[in-house]
Amino acid sequence: MSLPPAVPCSAEANVRAALTLLRSFMDAGLRRLVLCPGSRSAPLALAAGLLAERGLELWTGIDERSAAFFALALGRHDGVPAAVVTTSGTAVANLLPAAVEADFGAIPLLLITADRPARLKGSGANQTVNQEAFLRASARCLLEASPTGLASQGPEQIQALAAEAWRSSLVAPRGPVHLNVPFEEPLHASAQVLSALQTELAAQLLPQTLTSASAVLEPKAPQLSSAPGGLDPDQPGVVVVGPWRGTAAELKDFAEALGQWQRRSGWPVLADALSGLRGWPGLELVQGYDLLLNEGHGLPLAPQLLRLGPVPASRRLQNWIAQCGSSQLLITENDPRNLDALGCAACRDASGFQQWLRAWPASTWAQQPSPINLAWSRVWSEADLGVQRLLSETFGSPGPLSEPALAYHLSRALPAGLPVLLANSSPVRDWESFMAASSPHRPIHSFRGASGIDGTLSLACGLAAAGERAFLISGDLALFHDANGWLWREQLMARGKRLTVFVLDNQGGGIFEQLPIRPALDFERLFAMPQTLEPGPWAAGYGIPWRPLLGLDQLESVLQWALEQPLALVVARTERQADAELRHGLRRRMVAP
Repeated sequence: MSLPPAVPCSAEANVRAALTLLRSFMDAGLRRLVLCPGSRSAPLALAAGLLAERGLELWTGIDERSAAFFALALGRHDGVPAAVVTTSGTAVANLLPAAVEADFGAIPLLLITADRPARLKGSGANQTVNQEAFLRASARCLLEASPTGLASQGPEQIQALAAEAWRSSLVAPRGPVHLNVPFEEPLHASAQVLSALQTELAAQLLPQTLTSASAVLEPKAPQLSSAPGGLDPDQPGVVVVGPWRGTAAELKDFAEALGQWQRRSGWPVLADALSGLRGWPGLELVQGYDLLLNEGHGLPLAPQLLRLGPVPASRRLQNWIAQCGSSQLLITENDPRNLDALGCAACRDASGFQQWLRAWPASTWAQQPSPINLAWSRVWSEADLGVQRLLSETFGSPGPLSEPALAYHLSRALPAGLPVLLANSSPVRDWESFMAASSPHRPIHSFRGASGIDGTLSLACGLAAAGERAFLISGDLALFHDANGWLWREQLMARGKRLTVFVLDNQGGGIFEQLPIRPALDFERLFAMPQTLEPGPWAAGYGIPWRPLLGLDQLESVLQWALEQPLALVVARTERQADAELRHGLRRRMVAP
């Protein structure tokens, strides 16, 4: 049986259709596009190249997996989706890890994949895989252009397709959208056609003004409960703040609202290291809870608990929350999904913290914290002071190089305002536990939606690209896992971006040393998996300058050197077994009589 005939098409029609699609996204607010190589995606690539001359910020990457994580970080920075364009086939499968993180982490992301027309599917034709199903489980929605090819659709249909994709990525909860775009051959327009299109674009788009981030659709999450939730600000309670998943601008309003509640109630605030609130002026936080709440602690359970955002990373805090009973209200921001992994919240509200505050009578805010609340808060603040004294005594002066000590000293030494990305596994947990209370405020990022180590270096490159600079703290395995992230080097340098990578080289998976599996058969092979690569020379092969950190007394000078480079790597060799025992020892000291 012969194949159905192809719908008549031309290379020029394909490029024009691709231009209509990308220009429609730009009209909606698209500002950044990451392009991966391919032939089937040639019309989209040519359209992106033409629009890069008209204001579209274009990045190119040869590794689709790395490109998707790079774009993911761009979207996390300001809440505006970045687009990734790939060719057909296995290229699409490489987008799945980033799509999973975007889904769980509520990060907007546009995944635009070229495809063969439907007439070739099921015929044994090259690259006719079922790529339209690859991302289905993670995408907010799957949209497809006409199965006969994008060029067979009219401009209004293409514009509507782009509008639906853009809207779907931003409606709460924000997330990834997969747009699969078939193209019929021929795919490659001539130089004459491209020159004519350049002339047309110059006439049509002058002056080209892209939609700013502030003009992008700001969806409102459905409200699950508008009542104050039975909480009494005149009685003792605790606020627990989980990782922040919004933008920096949204965090400012959130922090001001939290300050309003704290001034009124006097409740202690336990804020996750990824909440973005540590060091925030005007907020009084209990930072040492991960050490305070170790087994055998003497702190009381909270009679009332106001939980804001996703579950915090600390297992000890999670256990304490689970013991606090049912007087718990969980409020989330632009995410109506159930984020109560502990199953303890008597009431959930997805309308956002500020909206919840507005439900209270205006007279509420004219009052001061009750004496009983102030006494309750002193119990927590004095306990936290004990933690800070312990950390100061242990790490206050330069001593042995260890991962807990580095978390403490780096949190104080890095410049205020410098965006920091904490890799999953040990780095994010150590900052949760050992970050100094005297640390200045700075944006803290970690992609904990699915808590993988995928794309760690590419995420850091994306954060640097979105702003001006970034600082990554990573273990050696997470860094090696994303080796192609270094390939963003030339584009970052060409645009004046800066990235410093600080690798904790403990020669394997240090996180497993903290679990009760060390006696397991062949622990090194089955769990730690040390690599023979040396991070410094390995990075030098990509053109990255590097220096070793041999002791804490060198930290200031090595950081000064690294932060002056466009891109640089600092390697700190640590001992994972010794560091695991140090962590356990500090926890034991917190509950010692």
